[in-house]
Amino acid sequence: MDTPLLIAGGGIGGLAAALALARQQIPSRVIEQADAWAEVGAGIQLGPNVVRVLKSWGLGDALQEIASFPQMLRVRDALNGRLLGMLPFDSHFSLRYGAPYATVHRADLHRVLLQEVMRQYGVQPQLQRRMERFQTRSDGTLDVELAATGSDAVREQWQVPMLIGADGLWSRVRKQLLPGEAEPRYSGILAYRALVPQTSLPACFRTRQVTAWLGPDLHAVQYPVRGGSHLNLVIMIKGPRPDDLQGWDHAANAGHLRTALRHTALPVRGLADAIDDWRLWPLCDRPPVRSAREMAQGQVALLGDAAHPMRPFLAQGAGMAIEDAAVLAQCLQARGLQPQALQQYAQQRWQRVARVQQRSIRNGGIFHSSGWMRWGRDTGMRLLGERLIDVPWLYGQCVV
Repeated sequence: MDTPLLIAGGGIGGLAAALALARQQIPSRVIEQADAWAEVGAGIQLGPNVVRVLKSWGLGDALQEIASFPQMLRVRDALNGRLLGMLPFDSHFSLRYGAPYATVHRADLHRVLLQEVMRQYGVQPQLQRRMERFQTRSDGTLDVELAATGSDAVREQWQVPMLIGADGLWSRVRKQLLPGEAEPRYSGILAYRALVPQTSLPACFRTRQVTAWLGPDLHAVQYPVRGGSHLNLVIMIKGPRPDDLQGWDHAANAGHLRTALRHTALPVRGLADAIDDWRLWPLCDRPPVRSAREMAQGQVALLGDAAHPMRPFLAQGAGMAIEDAAVLAQCLQARGLQPQALQQYAQQRWQRVARVQQRSIRNGGIFHSSGWMRWGRDTGMRLLGERLIDVPWLYGQCVV
């Protein structure tokens, strides 16, 4: 297998796919339309299901250097600060699931993956290249047209055995693979994100744990990254549809945010008031995957947000992309660069990612509930605690 397949998209999903394939001696070429390798700064959570995959790729030491490993998830009422439930991320949790719970800066994880594929495996991703269209040849290979995204308006034609669309929510690969499909939908939720050094915050707001604050029509999540030196905070509130849905890192005016937080507990309002710089992310997604056909057809497959964009209420967006990469590599190693390998990949993945998408949507309704639904949520959480917060079907399934 000396003819490289093409991976469209050089984010976490695309680089994870390139790394997983390289470890199976399957060559690939990665293209990315951006003009620089710079992942937008934000934190991500990695459940033990994801940490196990990264460790199996030999990235355990690198993860230790860039990540934080909280020992507790606390869920609190955003209006009065009352503790609703806890899930320990202690040694028993790590033993039960075979790996710890980690929180990382997205840019740090992206850098680790990029360095690994370039230095260890010689994959040289190309910037300023965007997949425009593909066509299947009579011999089963693909003609792929690429466009330069910089000042040079050159167009290129590549012939490749397979195409993997890891090009995100607004995927061009998906648009051609599933013609006539509706555009991604706006969820009605705006996410305000901030990443700050903990030393810049008052001592009472610094933390080494994960805390989720649940309130009517809003919730907030805070956790450490970069070994605890920085705090990642995201506050999600209902809001009007922005004009530009395709960007996920808009400059934010915090006035709307502070108005939405005016009735929340002091720890929530105080933390938000202590932060000056915010970025805005309008949350968009697609309905849960309905069949394997939505993830692979012929010599083309989708991965990560291109295949199954999901709301962040289960903290598994990046994790599902990394799992996709691991399963894709296993299927191609077993069956070669054949359509059957991509069909097997899609069959193994679509039901799991659909379940995560469905649970994420459901969690959003629960997190933002009010009235009797909020009362029932809080009562159930206080009575059952860890049993409601833990997700064994997600953390315990092994894909490697």
